[in-house]
Amino acid sequence: TWGLMSLLAMPKQITCVCAPNLAVIKYWGKENEELIIPLNSSISVTMNTEDLCTRTTVTLSPDIDRDSMWLNGREESMLNRRLQSVLSLVRARANPSLETTHYHLRIVSTNNFPTAAGLASSASGFACLVKALTLLYEVEERWEGEFTAMARQGSGSACRSMLGGFVIWDKGTRADGTDSIARQIAPADHWPELHMLVLTVNGSAKETSSTSGMQQSVATSKLLQERVKRTPANIEIMTNAILQRDFETFGKLTMQDSDEFHAVCADTQPVIQYLNQASQAIIKVI
Repeated sequence: TWGLMSLLAMPKQITCVCAPNLAVIKYWGKENEELIIPLNSSISVTMNTEDLCTRTTVTLSPDIDRDSMWLNGREESMLNRRLQSVLSLVRARANPSLETTHYHLRIVSTNNFPTAAGLASSASGFACLVKALTLLYEVEERWEGEFTAMARQGSGSACRSMLGGFVIWDKGTRADGTDSIARQIAPADHWPELHMLVLTVNGSAKETSSTSGMQQSVATSKLLQERVKRTPANIEIMTNAILQRDFETFGKLTMQDSDEFHAVCADTQPVIQYLNQASQAIIKVI
């Protein structure tokens, strides 16, 4: 949604909608904390925005007296390091002829699903923010995947929510992280028979945030390094399963990777517990 531009310096506004993604080969642990470069590549399925989504509106206006961000009706601090990182990246690439770049920015974002509860709200949130800001500041992508790299520096998994369907986040090999980007394996309509059922057993925020949990695992878990060694082979198997619509392999490897992830959490000190009794009961039913 573009706002009107005129000699009266009217505000400029963009609204974007993005969906969270659910990983089938998970990202857990960073090789570079500052640039958010992962220990391993990962694969996910992006949800349908008609089911789960983040809606973000960004506005530049002469009537706004300070930068601000609102999430689910509550004002958040603009001092968040990752938020500032994304803003700096986008603003540095703004169209130099844009007349509204000196205006203050207002960000208003809402999720239609529980926030910080394990449903990748930070992924859809930062993906949505980057999409909206790059449109607002009229940024042109210099190489394929650049915008996903920007989103990655807000929240690692956000790079995958920049794309729909089946998505891989390549770990990359460059020290500057420019090749640590997301790319689509297959579009959403590649496998129309595949449906994902989301069961919310607890809508409150996780006791251990993903960022904190990853740091603890990297520092203390021996199992994590073993998992990282196996991931490249699993990435190849999962990619082929998706392309061939091989549900048996897809499902088996998804659960294997999930079990390994929770084993790493149990091997972390202090122990991280993301599964509760309701989760365990559901797993037994499945």
